[in-house]
Amino acid sequence: MTISCCTWALGGTEADVLTGIAQVGLRHIDHRPFDFRSAESRRLISDLELTPACMATGFGMPEGAALDAADPDARGAAVEHTRRALEYAHETGIRRAYLLPGEEGDGETLNRYGESVSGLAGVAAGYGIRLCIEHFPGKALATVRDTLDYIAKLGHDNLYLLFDIGHAQISKEDPAVAVATTGDRLGYFHLDDNDGVSDLHWALCDGVLTPDVLARTLATLDDIVYDGPVSLEMNPGLPDPLAAIEKGFRLVRDLYQP
Repeated sequence: MTISCCTWALGGTEADVLTGIAQVGLRHIDHRPFDFRSAESRRLISDLELTPACMATGFGMPEGAALDAADPDARGAAVEHTRRALEYAHETGIRRAYLLPGEEGDGETLNRYGESVSGLAGVAAGYGIRLCIEHFPGKALATVRDTLDYIAKLGHDNLYLLFDIGHAQISKEDPAVAVATTGDRLGYFHLDDNDGVSDLHWALCDGVLTPDVLARTLATLDDIVYDGPVSLEMNPGLPDPLAAIEKGFRLVRDLYQP
């Protein structure tokens, strides 16, 4: 199993971030559109034998811009930001990227979001990148089921679900069942924990997540023949985010039995 981690969990210089992740034993990273653009950082990624796995396109969105904005200029700015993020992902060899849902779930707003997303899915397909939508409690697509239904409604071949096990805990969806239901629409997988109420991004099994649930969910990935990474997404506000990443890395390796 390929295990990645979200680099925005760590502070310090880009060199500090990359070196810390490599020292844990990880060899895959997820990053933001504005990260690791310098020649020095790109060289260090190569020297440490790290592979960028996923692009979080929503980071750095211009103020007021949104993929579902009623104002065409604000919507266009969001589309352009995401297009540039996908272009950068292509340049760095990334093959998976994701979007966040909007804030409002009314029909008109979701239609605007769908128009933006469908266009971007075509751009991503041209780069050979799978484009995912993350289900997100409290936003327009709050559950796995909501998001899968929406993806099916849009009907684009290059739209997938980013499954977040912590978000499933908040929406009270069984993670293993949700993954099985997602099937071949699973495009990416985030690992984190919380108290079942708030999106806290704690270390694995420091909250409501149990080793049994985690093991069952990871086993389901084989059942649906998922061939992508799973990625640790830790809160940068934790007392020791790198320790949380290391704990998750070792726990997933121990629990996953292909």
